[in-house]
This record gives sequence, C-alpha cells and structure tokens, in this order.
Amino acid sequence: QVQLVESGGGVVQAGGSLRLSCAASGRTSSVSAMAWFRQAPGKEREFVASIKWDIGATYEADSVKGRFTISGDNGRSTVHLQMNSLKPQDTARYFCEGRTNDWGTLVAQYDYWGQGTQVTVSS
Repeated sequence: QVQLVESGGGVVQAGGSLRLSCAASGRTSSVSAMAWFRQAPGKEREFVASIKWDIGATYEADSVKGRFTISGDNGRSTVHLQMNSLKPQDTARYFCEGRTNDWGTLVAQYDYWGQGTQVTVSS
C-alpha cells in the first residue's frame, strides 16, 4: 500500500502562484508514475500533470501547460506542482495520485490517491 498526503493549497489572487506538495509513504518503490488531478464542484475529476519515475518524463494538460510544472524528488517519495499565473478557473480540489504500472491521464488508471488540498483563486 501507498499513502499520499497533499499540502500547500490555499487562497490566492488571480495571477499569483502556489506550490503543492505530495508526500508518499509505504511501498513507494512499486509506484511507476504519479500525477495531479483536480476536481471543481459539480465537475468530473480532470488530469493536470504527471511524472514517470524511471525516465523522469513529465506531461501537463493543455489547460495548464506553460503555467504549471510537476516535479519529483527524494527518491519517489515527494511530488510537487508549481502553479504560476493562476486563474479563477483553476479553483478546485487538487489530488495527488499514484499508479503501479506505466503512466497515463485517466483517473481510473491510478491505484492510490490522497485526500486532496483546496486551491481557490479569486478574481
């Protein structure tokens, strides 16, 4: 099992920045990729960004490309999401998720997830 705990959310004005962090514990060696998803009230959870550990590759959704950056450190146990130029439409609860094979953008492909951290961007 893998446990994920997110932190770093908060309230920020449009144009501001936040850095989310996700701390993983347990069988982290079994995790092949980690990702950030977000979910706004009344909407489905959507992919934001992911990182594949063995090759260090990253991928961001078009809606955040150029503004958000995913990174990882500390031997697969920490993942960050640097969010710049935040917009009101970025307001959502952000979830850190992990999977044990390959990587992808579908939430159903992920095996582990945390409780999430709330990000609110005011206009």
